[in-house]
Amino acid sequence: MIEKVLIANRGEIALRIQRACRELGIKTVAVHSDADRDLKHVLLADESVCIGPAPSRDSYLHIPAIISAAEVTDTVAIHPGYGFLSENADFAERVERSGFIFIGPRPDTIRLMGDKVSAIRAMKEAGVPCVPGSDGPLDHNTKRTLELARQIGYPVIIKAAGGGGGRGMRVVHSDATLLNAISLTKAEAGAAFGNDTVYMEKYLENPRHVEFQVLADTQGNAIHLGERDCSMQRRHQKVVEEAPAPGITPEQRRFIGERCAEACRQIGYRGVGTFEFLYQDGEFYFIEMNTRVQVEHPVTEMITGVDIIKEQILVASGQPLRYTQDDIVLRGHAIECRLNAEHPETFMPSPGRIEDFHAPGGPGIRLDTHIYSGYVVPPYYDSMIGKLIAHGEDRNAALARMCNALRETVIEGIHTNIPLQRDIVKDAAFQQGGANIHYLEKKLGM
Repeated sequence: MIEKVLIANRGEIALRIQRACRELGIKTVAVHSDADRDLKHVLLADESVCIGPAPSRDSYLHIPAIISAAEVTDTVAIHPGYGFLSENADFAERVERSGFIFIGPRPDTIRLMGDKVSAIRAMKEAGVPCVPGSDGPLDHNTKRTLELARQIGYPVIIKAAGGGGGRGMRVVHSDATLLNAISLTKAEAGAAFGNDTVYMEKYLENPRHVEFQVLADTQGNAIHLGERDCSMQRRHQKVVEEAPAPGITPEQRRFIGERCAEACRQIGYRGVGTFEFLYQDGEFYFIEMNTRVQVEHPVTEMITGVDIIKEQILVASGQPLRYTQDDIVLRGHAIECRLNAEHPETFMPSPGRIEDFHAPGGPGIRLDTHIYSGYVVPPYYDSMIGKLIAHGEDRNAALARMCNALRETVIEGIHTNIPLQRDIVKDAAFQQGGANIHYLEKKLGM
């Protein structure tokens, strides 16, 4: 068993990792910026190390500082959480070369799946359904590019191979704007990701976002934990997630889930990961794989009873999976609302002191958060301050519990998006289930 883990992150995910380590009897090291000395996990850690000033580039993204902190504390392993360096292959490689265990996939796997072109190629080889597209990068042959777009059928979308999070993509509706769109996307991709490779796919106009959670060990075992629906999005950022996805049949779950597990076996995947799909007209289309733990992992934990973070740590220590596919049984329904420190109408960040905080309770309610009364939300990082999860025997029960929990939650002193979340869970289309990825933005008039 790993004896000590350095948590290379902050906020609720750092506290979540720390709790899992405590249950496993593992000591923790918290690294933090100058602005994060009062974070809950920092105060509770066995050891803490300041790694730099507030800006992320000088602290949480500063690889030498993190490696140095691991060295001076005799750390055994480093957990990157999500965001920051979690999908940075160079960081994973540096961690392993420095003699530490990286709690995540191998660096070459992160590179393979981080490049959308190579990821799609690998998924097709594993039998995972993909969106019709260019099957590789676009070159300078404009005639062939135009013919390809006509063959796929407009609208098409131009995507950066190294992009993600909704960045580096452009929708095209005709020949007239295609070549200019490609040039613009290449320029933006080169500037943003250091890689100007772009590819083309069919643009699905009204899809849902459905993703599959996987676990894989170093002995060649891989399983899936079912799917989540993450279609409630604003500017490509998820707002509400749920599991299982409404309307997905057991046969669909079994077929796509096994394809994902087989893909993990074929590429030698290690740890936890998520296969993201667009789902339209009863068909799944792979778009990317996240080679890390997801923000929305709690809804899967609630319906499966599997502690995903603990399994991630155990796999990193070299242990085989403790579950087979037959062990995974989905029970009930779970919904997660992301709680952000932002104005619920303008979406402007709202840093500041939390004057009063009261957490909700009751059966099936879980709140993953690092905040407390008197905590000062800094202005330097992502605005998410927590995740509220409700579980029930079915979707209606989970919705009812979520409505109650949102009413009970008190966060005073700053603005939060709780009023927006209350509105979403009461929305008729959301209550019916199956809304597409554009629904929330249309509802908000964006």
